[in-house]
Formats: sequence, C-alpha cells, structure tokens
Amino acid sequence: MKATGIVRRIDDLGRVVVPKEIRRTLRIREGDPLEIFTDREGEIILKKYSPIGELGQFAGLYAESLAQTSGCLVCITDKDHVIAAAGAGKKDFDGKPISKQLEHVITDRETFYAQKDEKGFVKITLDDAGDFQSQVVSTIISEGDAIGSVVMYNREEGTGMGETESKLARVAAGFLGKQMEQ
Repeated sequence: MKATGIVRRIDDLGRVVVPKEIRRTLRIREGDPLEIFTDREGEIILKKYSPIGELGQFAGLYAESLAQTSGCLVCITDKDHVIAAAGAGKKDFDGKPISKQLEHVITDRETFYAQKDEKGFVKITLDDAGDFQSQVVSTIISEGDAIGSVVMYNREEGTGMGETESKLARVAAGFLGKQMEQ
C-alpha cells in the first residue's frame, strides 16, 4: 500500500472525507459507488466499484469470441479501465485506464465507427499508440446508465470498419448491458 501522509478524522455520523487529490488521481467523482473491504490487520480498503467489473471473466470470454469472429482487437471497458481485451495487441490495452476521449463517448452514449484520420477517431487508453486504422465504439447501457463500452480495433490499412462491425459491437454492448440487469 502507498502512504499518502494525509490523516482525516471520522465525524459524528461515521463519515470520512476522501481528499480531493486522491479522488482526482483515482478518478472518483461525486456519486460514484465505492466498495468497502477489511483485512486481517484491521485495515479498511475502499475500492471504486465497477458494475461491469463483476462480469470480468464473462466479458473476457465474450471479447475472445468476438475477436476470433471479427479478426479485430476487442476491448470491453467500464467507465475507467479496460476490463477485458482479446485479439492481436491485447497486452497493450488490458487493465489500462481509458482516455478522456473515450470517457466522453461513454458519457454521451455514442455508437460510431471511424477511420484513423477522421475527426471522430478516439484513443482508447491514456497511452494508446494509435497503431490502428479503424475502430467501432458502442456504449454499454444497463438500467438506463452508461456503464462502459465495447471497442473493436482494426490494424489493417484499406479495410475500414463498417455497418457489420458496428452491429456486432452494438449487439455485444446490448448483451452485456442486459447481463448486468440480471
């Protein structure tokens, strides 16, 4: 565990304030749910809750199947990180924090496909090298909330994404959203 040097007191209602610097670093916003854990040494651990993270293993299998069928790199994200990646180049994306651009796409509930040189093309992670030529992004919506995205990336030049890949991503996003509702 990393020490921050910040000490806070619990108020009379049992509340403690998470410092702004920590909230900003961990991308915790007002209203975000946190999971609370304890360990044997008496430590309390707060972890940002990811509803789609509960489907991590299932999302990984779904991404693998979609990648094999489409021949694309497939990433499934929550609102903060890539929770599953499959296909060529998955090591560069799995578990990485998503970019601000993708955060806005999720917040705006967008579904689109774009080529590398187009204005709408977004980087998926903060350190995305931009080696891909085309992409499809579809927002995962569960119980009316935008909770993540399905991203399909294609490396091959001259073979752009189209309506078929867009439909595949929308079906995947819709299915994962419905799984979260159960």
